[in-house]
Amino acid sequence: MPVIFEKSRCGRSAYAMPSWQLEETDPIPAALCNDGVDLVEVGEVDIVRHYTALSRMNFGVDTGMYPLGSCTMKYNPKVNERVASLSGFTSLHPLSSPALAQGALEVLYDLSEYLATITGMRRFSFAPAAGAHGELAGLMVAKKYFEKKGEKRSVILIPDSAHGTNPASVAMCGFDVREVPSTPEGDVDMQRLSSMVDEDVAAMMLTSPNTLGLFDRNIVEIASVLHGKGALFYCDGANLNAILGVAKVRDMGFDLMHINLHKTFSTPHGGGGPGSGPLGVSDELEPFLPVPVVLKGDDGFYLEQNRPDSIGRIHSFHGNFLVALRAYAYIRMLGPDGIRDAGETAVLNANYLLSLLRREYNLPIDRICKHEFVLNDKDMPNGVTTNDIAKRILDYGFHAPTVYFPLLIPGAIMIEPTETENRETLESFAAAMIEIKREAESDPETVKSAPHSTPVRRVDAVLAARKPVLKWEG
Repeated sequence: MPVIFEKSRCGRSAYAMPSWQLEETDPIPAALCNDGVDLVEVGEVDIVRHYTALSRMNFGVDTGMYPLGSCTMKYNPKVNERVASLSGFTSLHPLSSPALAQGALEVLYDLSEYLATITGMRRFSFAPAAGAHGELAGLMVAKKYFEKKGEKRSVILIPDSAHGTNPASVAMCGFDVREVPSTPEGDVDMQRLSSMVDEDVAAMMLTSPNTLGLFDRNIVEIASVLHGKGALFYCDGANLNAILGVAKVRDMGFDLMHINLHKTFSTPHGGGGPGSGPLGVSDELEPFLPVPVVLKGDDGFYLEQNRPDSIGRIHSFHGNFLVALRAYAYIRMLGPDGIRDAGETAVLNANYLLSLLRREYNLPIDRICKHEFVLNDKDMPNGVTTNDIAKRILDYGFHAPTVYFPLLIPGAIMIEPTETENRETLESFAAAMIEIKREAESDPETVKSAPHSTPVRRVDAVLAARKPVLKWEG
């Protein structure tokens, strides 16, 4: 498909100004004019057709299944986009006085209460702009908590199944990382953990359920070991989908957590944001939340700025409000029963899909999964790899799963169907995966040279990442 510059023809234009308007308009000063700008010249219909064609080359949850494990690329109701586009919200200036922003403050206050009900935490701050930002804010809270107690703790424990952002957040906050191994069954190795926890450990960060799609069966014991040495237990809530409305994180012994609103509570995910990673904490940690905190008083809702033990401000204004608004609409629309149904369906879909694939693909850890599961390319015939499978599934009309993550599973294929896919779609995806296995046996070159039907064929992934071509040169 030619780029828009190749369609450009001298003298064509997508608009025309009425002559009477031109006569009444002052000319642009010569000093502000530039003859060197190389703009495209195309007609209106050409530009409409060009960008419509481009949109058809894109793949997203509106066009097909997007089983990207650990990312929850689910369909989000468009009505929530309508809510977030209401002018009363979009035109509200972030420096408006609380008296003129009571509706917006009520949304943030009520959403904090809803999330507290779902997780068991005391209160949430919506200042963090994304999940990793929530991690950093949580670690800052932990640091301030120990400083207030007069304790110097320098270590954060992280399992080998953790999200990659966890150790990065730890390093940015000035802590040292110690990795905790997993057992062959995918749980935290309790014997190793017990030997690693001492008075130098500030906290352990644990994704629950973990990135293998498994719920750690020793979760309460892990909390007990940490609390026995005065350490905190941090929950990476990126996988909250799996336990939504079923179990409360606080009841498991976690002291603080972040939630990816853009994964669990209805916001288009990917493309660089905006996201939202609200930080929730227990009663003991609430004084350290970033400011401002939305509270409710006798005269309405207000922003509390004066919190002596707060870690301070970590984001401009009050976070990504419109993302929080979408989550608010989603929770209100589903209600308690709908929230639980979403969590249960996510788990049911994942286990159904797993049951369809387990006889054809290697399952490194054979357990009932939560909302996602991990296969790998062990024993694939004729040297077909995980990367080949991911490329070939594109030809069947599906987005590729997450590949080569988590790192502790060689050749990992991580699949998360989400709660929004129906049975027929799950079976179609399973049929495509099984057919790829057959092709690997009978016609491996077709798999190894895939994709064959996409606008861009197989690229050198390393070269594309290290030497990207980001502009057209005619």
